[in-house]
Amino acid sequence: MEISTIGLDLAKNVFQVHGIDADGNVVVRRTLRRAQLLPFFASLPPCPVGMEACGTAHHWARELIKPGHDIRQMPAAYVKPYVKRGKTDAADAEAICEAVTRPTMRFVPVKSPEQQAALSMHRARDLLVKQRTQLVNMVRALLAEFGINIPQGIRLALEMARKIIDGEAPPVPREAAKIAGRLSQQALDTHAQLREIDLDLLAWQRTNDTARRLMSIPGIGPIGATALAASVTDASQFRSGREFAAWLGLTPRQHSSGGKERLGRISKMGDKYLRTLLVVGMTSLIKGVKRKPE
Repeated sequence: MEISTIGLDLAKNVFQVHGIDADGNVVVRRTLRRAQLLPFFASLPPCPVGMEACGTAHHWARELIKPGHDIRQMPAAYVKPYVKRGKTDAADAEAICEAVTRPTMRFVPVKSPEQQAALSMHRARDLLVKQRTQLVNMVRALLAEFGINIPQGIRLALEMARKIIDGEAPPVPREAAKIAGRLSQQALDTHAQLREIDLDLLAWQRTNDTARRLMSIPGIGPIGATALAASVTDASQFRSGREFAAWLGLTPRQHSSGGKERLGRISKMGDKYLRTLLVVGMTSLIKGVKRKPE
């Protein structure tokens, strides 16, 4: 059995393998349990292995590189057109096996454990920011029902939360004051956790050469620099800055036909988190330039 290419459909506990030979004939189609996956690939000679760049993909890619396999990760959206019919693990593995052999296919570099650790801090930070916003908005709405208005801005909202915790709450019924106190305490605790993550990211940024260089770009701070350094494994895969912008989804969506070019709004095809950080950074930079044109 000579396997030239393998398509691997990842899951939590059940994995589907689809292998073909040099002539395109199917030579293996198996379902493997989690404990069987690494021994199976260790018994095979090194060959190209395709998989979707999804959850746990980078971990399994690093593990399968150790026996010498050539791991090629692809965006799931690029694999979907090769699914012939229906949604099954076997059909997905077959589609992955076919897609990985295409000469124009684009692949996702394998991330290191350090990069994934940095991204985990960003994902947790993003979640905590949303939770803090929800809590602050809840306190705003609760106090607004009693005619108390909190000025805009997270800083002023947290100051009000500290006053409520310190017993300086506005005159509201006892039950409402109790709920406002609980929400305020949770908002302050979430804010404290955010500060700790920001300090950890700043420490990581100081130890990463790529993040330090990115900090020299106007509009990019420690959060944006660490996110870009952790997300982009190999920047040389982009031929130009415009190609990188297209990867982020910042270039116009094209709908051209018949020799006529039609450009719409930005495609938003890339990483939403990175795109948000860049847009916020550039917006803050523009505001600063308006205040100090020199």
